[in-house]
Amino acid sequence: MLYSLYMKPSREYWPRWAETLRRYQLHEFAASLLDAGSPLALLGAQALYFGRGLIESDQLMALAVTLEEDSEAFASFLVKDGAAS
Repeated sequence: MLYSLYMKPSREYWPRWAETLRRYQLHEFAASLLDAGSPLALLGAQALYFGRGLIESDQLMALAVTLEEDSEAFASFLVKDGAAS
């Protein structure tokens, strides 16, 4: 896709996001939502793309890419990374 030509890889942000979710003890909840809400993740990604005109942020675009393409992988990363700490 066009956005991937000029955007940093979304997985670069995963450790920081996981740490934030772990700090608030939300990593397991977020992983469950990502697993159960896969169809909603796509809608969330589209909402973030739509909002790009209002807020320009590399992290928000990385989150949109993650929700659209890698939501299951990020959920697994949260559970695996959370178990390691």
